[in-house]
Amino acid sequence: MDFKYLGVNVLEQLDSSINYNNYLKKRLKSNLKDKSNVLDFGTGLGTMSSMLKEENIEAKCVEIDRDLKTRLESLGFTVKADIGEYTDGSFSFIYSLNVLEHIEDDFKTLRDMYTKLKPSGVLYLYVPAFNVLYSSFDKRVGHYRRYSKGNLRDLLIKSGFEIKKSEYVDSLGFFAALAYKLLGNKSGDLDSSKVRFYDKFIFPISKKLDFFFSGFLGKNLEFVAVKK
Repeated sequence: MDFKYLGVNVLEQLDSSINYNNYLKKRLKSNLKDKSNVLDFGTGLGTMSSMLKEENIEAKCVEIDRDLKTRLESLGFTVKADIGEYTDGSFSFIYSLNVLEHIEDDFKTLRDMYTKLKPSGVLYLYVPAFNVLYSSFDKRVGHYRRYSKGNLRDLLIKSGFEIKKSEYVDSLGFFAALAYKLLGNKSGDLDSSKVRFYDKFIFPISKKLDFFFSGFLGKNLEFVAVKK
């Protein structure tokens, strides 16, 4: 993820979404069985890695942006600019949150993740869903695409993974993202007050509604896959 292009403001807005980030941590941890060899691919500001560190889970990091890399290192994280700098078969768990859509060759990235996992290692992916929602915000932050369950499943299988779980997340967020696309500004800016309002009041409702809609509707996609 390009820190300079994305901008500090957007990253900090997402970083301050307390309910959203706690929910992601809970989902991630429910699939994290071996906590000894964890990799955060596309660490950004280090929001999730810092949250995990508070629970004695030390994730190594991949972050391409030099400013962010320096910032993460100052926080005590082990950070590489390229996943290829880590030893093959060295991780039991890799997670990547809202990053894969920023990478043009996503298939190569998934193959690299597969290579770095141990046999039976787990990959946890969280990405934006539905190209119909692609908006000025996606363009501004450098998204190449949004995903459907079918195309991401095919990519993962092609990369060698076995799919354990796939579902849409944040059902009400689908409609919020659609409204933004239709009514939002062309610059792709986010309104901080609206982001906070959604996180505090709407997202808690949305995650409960996911029980009914996760099979076919949501702003994001969650995948859990295993190295065969």
